[in-house]
Amino acid sequence: MQATQTLSEGLKREFKVVVPAAELESKLTGELTGLKDRVRINGFRPGKVPLNHLRRLYGRAVMADVLQNTVNEANRKIVEDNSLKLANEPQVKLSEDQSEVEAVMDARADLSYTVELEVLPIFQLKDLSDVTVTREKAEVADAEVDEALSRMARQNRRFDPKPEGEAAANGDRVTIDFIGTIDGEAFEGGSSEGVQVEIGSGNFIPGFEEQLVGAKAGEKRTVTATFPAEYPAAHLAGKTANFDVTVKDIAAPAEVAIDDEFAKGFGMESLDKLKEAVRSTIERDFDAQSRRKVKKALLDALDGKYDFELPPSLVEQEFAGIWRQVENDMKQAGRTFADEDTTEEEARAEYRKIAERRVRLGLVLAEVGEQANIKVTDDEVSQAVVERARQFPGQEKLVWDYYRKNPQALAEVRAPLFEEKVVDHVLSQVKVEDKVVSKEALFADDEAEEDAEGGKATKRTAAPKKASRSKKKDEA
Repeated sequence: MQATQTLSEGLKREFKVVVPAAELESKLTGELTGLKDRVRINGFRPGKVPLNHLRRLYGRAVMADVLQNTVNEANRKIVEDNSLKLANEPQVKLSEDQSEVEAVMDARADLSYTVELEVLPIFQLKDLSDVTVTREKAEVADAEVDEALSRMARQNRRFDPKPEGEAAANGDRVTIDFIGTIDGEAFEGGSSEGVQVEIGSGNFIPGFEEQLVGAKAGEKRTVTATFPAEYPAAHLAGKTANFDVTVKDIAAPAEVAIDDEFAKGFGMESLDKLKEAVRSTIERDFDAQSRRKVKKALLDALDGKYDFELPPSLVEQEFAGIWRQVENDMKQAGRTFADEDTTEEEARAEYRKIAERRVRLGLVLAEVGEQANIKVTDDEVSQAVVERARQFPGQEKLVWDYYRKNPQALAEVRAPLFEEKVVDHVLSQVKVEDKVVSKEALFADDEAEEDAEGGKATKRTAAPKKASRSKKKDEA
């Protein structure tokens, strides 16, 4: 086999490979010889089938395997001999001349092909001693715990039917059927039966719940409400709808005492123990948000440190995945680029930059991990799979078997574990300043992103729910 480099341009490499016909003949003969002892052909004793006969019967099928293996071996040798790190699978270009292909299949002509390679960029890791990131932390106030307990009490309170003839009041739960129309025409998702509405919860479009105050079981009334201007379904945004409502029944909330008995309903021996558990849960949420923000700050700093050529195929793959999600989200939400106050061209440019950032940071983190010899153990992967399986009660074995039999799925579990380890390693190399902030400040960036993307999530309404926002902000 002879491989000659014909192109070295940026991250692109190209080689011309020639495998002599004699080498192909030798490999084919070797494969057919090994086949003699494995096949059974009428009229011949095992191992005594003439090679020429085997070649007539199996020659082309065996040669197809020989050629595939030869190409794979040649490509591996090129990569090893030139110490290349590939960004993607080699792209092989064979002759399209049918007569030449036939000659190669018969081992009468040399195998000649071109292989195009895309390699990973080579770059030096930067000194991070001048990098400072702020790690925000928030303390869990007693009021935060009390608010969580009150929320738990509201969510688990009992509703008792109101006496016949009593009207619905704020806080009551009203069960209704409704049919919604706009300009006299029914619209998709605007009708339903047996829907429970908790008056004052704010779960329906503005003005809907308030107009149920004073209603009685069996009563029919018309509710008029306007969809918010930022409502994701463009054909409903800003529109005023009329809902013909039939009240089925009314129930009032029972009082819930937050005491030791209440705590026992959650498997805790006392209210103090429940408070401890609630505080720990809130602390984990705060810690997770703190981690997200310091990681984002660190990745921003790394992104500013590096500027190197990116493998086009990796960028294109990343962009394709992002763009599919964007299009799916917009389709589900019934929105257009004009609704997002942009154009498709501008959106593509924005998301391509996000794809480039992700690829760049992915390569940097991979290089850091390799040089630091950071590993993710099989035990760590198994523990992560166990945690995922626990999220599907009753189906744990199915989840476990899925990952055990699917190497790609396991790789998807291993990747974030590796990334978090690398982030910890990089954090140890920079200056981290802890700063105590309020809960509002800790989560402020999340709210700012929501505002930047068109407002906070629209509340659940009688009409279709809002889908995920089309603009997915990049964490990496």
